[in-house]
Amino acid sequence: MSFTKTKVQHSFTVSNFMNYNELLARLGKRIKALRSGKNMTQNQLAIACDFEKASLSRIESGQTNLTVRTLYKICNALDVTVTEMFRETI
Repeated sequence: MSFTKTKVQHSFTVSNFMNYNELLARLGKRIKALRSGKNMTQNQLAIACDFEKASLSRIESGQTNLTVRTLYKICNALDVTVTEMFRETI
């Protein structure tokens, strides 16, 4: 009888580490940090993304979910990839 070793791959989701509200809060904080680092106001970023400043304010404070399209617009306006956006978020 022979035994073979097998690799066990572990899969995990963001929910293993944080809840949904915490993820939104961290993502909002990351957006704000990137925006501030580029010396942009909320209004300037909102205009670059073609949405209202109030919407950006809610996103940065973690009070609203953002769509993939909205995230894409924000990443483009901040000149970062989606991967870079999440690098320090999760």
